Amino acid sequence: MAQPNLDQLLEAGVHFGHQTRRWNPKMRRFIFAERNGIHIIDLQKTLRQLELAQKLAREVILRGDNVLFVCTKRQLVNIVKDEAERCGAMYVTERWLGGLLTNFQTVKKQVRKLKDLEAGSEAGGDFENYTKKEQLMMSRQRDKLSKNLSGIKNLTRLPGLMFVVDSKKERIAVAEANKLKIPLIALVDTNADPDLITVPIAGNDDAIRSVELMTKSIADAIIEARREAPVREEVEETESYTYSSDRGAEPEGDAERKRKRRPRRRRAKPEAIAARLKVGGEGEVEGEAEPAAEPEQEG
Repeated sequence: MAQPNLDQLLEAGVHFGHQTRRWNPKMRRFIFAERNGIHIIDLQKTLRQLELAQKLAREVILRGDNVLFVCTKRQLVNIVKDEAERCGAMYVTERWLGGLLTNFQTVKKQVRKLKDLEAGSEAGGDFENYTKKEQLMMSRQRDKLSKNLSGIKNLTRLPGLMFVVDSKKERIAVAEANKLKIPLIALVDTNADPDLITVPIAGNDDAIRSVELMTKSIADAIIEARREAPVREEVEETESYTYSSDRGAEPEGDAERKRKRRPRRRRAKPEAIAARLKVGGEGEVEGEAEPAAEPEQEG
């Protein structure tokens, strides 16, 4: 695997951290020294972590899973997008949609909707059957969905690995990945928490050349692994259905659930209970009144 050397890291400015007053004490093990109020990152440890990250990316690709690149910093968006497309990975370079991983089924519906809108807007598509106003509204909806979901259009299941630039800025994405136990590789600066990341790579996450060098290294490892990995067809996860002649098609497991369901007890309505008590009370009063009337008849 191609890996940058120390000179390349120095030229790219990977060793520059944040100001000392903005540091996270958990990054102490990756800091080499302090110069003019700025922390200097230990590049030997950065190279070691980069090698571990490349091995992890390689394992994930050989396993048949995909990688998701995440970076929403404006000056770095094009770099991350180009490298993700080059290695065939998915990417999120616009706003991270809350629940993109934890509510993945809903996101899949939105992706399906985007594909339908794109198919309809093509020449000879369904859009021709609508009025101009409806076409305009649908094209606006398509553009809005495309802006946020174009990078994950072909993501049919949860990614096997996430590569994040600036884990502090992308804290929501990191939290969702940790909740679902998705391994993380991240370029972390001296102000971030490395304990949240599976393989943290200490380095400058603001400089364009630094991010370009690190992203290129991960992308190269993915490309190399794809050459060796067997070709597998992407199968979209769908609900399995069973068919019954009485009930028709229904999701598998529904029939068993219906069998196991306990019979529902019917609760008596308050009006019925009150009416029953009233009838019972009248009967008792009549029963007591009848013996008192007998002696009068004898006289």
